[in-house]
Amino acid sequence: MTWQDTIRSYWDKRLLWVFMLGCSSGFPWVLIGSNMSGWLKDAGLTRTAIGYFGSVFAVYAINFLWAPLVDRVRLPLLYRTLGQRRSWIFLCQSLMLVCTLLIAGVNPAENLMLTSLLALGIAIASSTQDIAVDAFRIDTFPKSQSNKLPQASAMAVIGWWTGYSLPGYLAFVNADSMGWNGVYYGMAIIVGVLMMFTLLVGEPKTDRDALQAQAEQRHQKVVDNKVLAWLSVTVIEPFLDFFRSNGVRVAATLLLFVFLFKIGEAFLGRMSIPFYKEIGFSNEQIGYYSKLIGWGATIAFTLLGSMFNVRFGIVKGLMIGGIAMSASNLMFAWIAQVGPNEHLFLATIIVDNFTTAFSTVAFVSFLTILTGQAFSATQYALLASLGNFGRTTLASFSGELVDMLNDWSLFFIITSLMVIPSLIMLYSLRHYFNDLLTKAKERDRAPK
Repeated sequence: MTWQDTIRSYWDKRLLWVFMLGCSSGFPWVLIGSNMSGWLKDAGLTRTAIGYFGSVFAVYAINFLWAPLVDRVRLPLLYRTLGQRRSWIFLCQSLMLVCTLLIAGVNPAENLMLTSLLALGIAIASSTQDIAVDAFRIDTFPKSQSNKLPQASAMAVIGWWTGYSLPGYLAFVNADSMGWNGVYYGMAIIVGVLMMFTLLVGEPKTDRDALQAQAEQRHQKVVDNKVLAWLSVTVIEPFLDFFRSNGVRVAATLLLFVFLFKIGEAFLGRMSIPFYKEIGFSNEQIGYYSKLIGWGATIAFTLLGSMFNVRFGIVKGLMIGGIAMSASNLMFAWIAQVGPNEHLFLATIIVDNFTTAFSTVAFVSFLTILTGQAFSATQYALLASLGNFGRTTLASFSGELVDMLNDWSLFFIITSLMVIPSLIMLYSLRHYFNDLLTKAKERDRAPK
């Protein structure tokens, strides 16, 4: 495939659908992530408190526990109209709309507990939505279309950052004039727009129902009860299938790699807004450089990263992206030494978004390869939960680590070193990973 063919292959309506739903996945992280961090900082909360508030993101690390429901339960009324994937997405968006309207009327400095509970509600709905959105993408593009996997991953990433950065930019540039409560009322309108997106995309067609029926027949031979067979297929079979397909030792190794790859990025991301503010950047500067410029850089570099992965392979993309991701964290240590220099801030944002976008495309593509068709929602949720564990649960301690070190530069150097174990693991297993990609394509092309 030539570079011209690679570029032309992006004109696919299905990629637009993935982009639109990617926006829906990224937006909740504005509500309970960067916006909330800025609001809590302006409200006078400490760095440690802001870090611990982020523990609401822990649900993203355990959403695989209820992912089988997204694979198997058909929602009344919504399923008949929207299908399995879109019905769950629409339900979750409806719950987020209610929580956003409620949180807009709260003062976190006076009622932190209620703010936390509403943020937790958004996190639960959002993490469940992510299960359905990821499954929608995986169901839309079979693994036999191997060149489409990095493209679909890229559009999901671009959509995620569009849903995260543009509303985040609007929030920060208007926070001083409108107040954070007014900003959140505006965010509720955006939730409504995302719900319109869900109604416009087309439900993917798969053999999921037939494959799940076959699994139920196998389980009925063991438990001899339809209800118990349904439960065992729903709760147990997705995990058994993953370990059966890869082998216990290799499956455990893959899970460990997924867990380690994004930890350093997670710690940096959780403390980036408090860092910008403490160094001396204004809300408007943060909105312009971190959100608006960062969004544009992410789109450009994500497309570039996906083209690289289509041409040269996902494993090379993972290795290059991981090394660059580690090195880019040192730019933040440089800002900590220099102070609020806008030119250095711009350079750091560009470099950081390049490395993040490049590595994320390869990472998402790699996770997609590991999933099966029958239980794509559950298996991808298991892998994504491990990847999210660092940026959710463990990153809650990032503020405490900064306070303990009392040195921003040292903190960013430590985050840079966190990715090294996963890179060593990736290099040692690179041949197996390449074989895995080849076998996945052959298995998908085999006659049913």
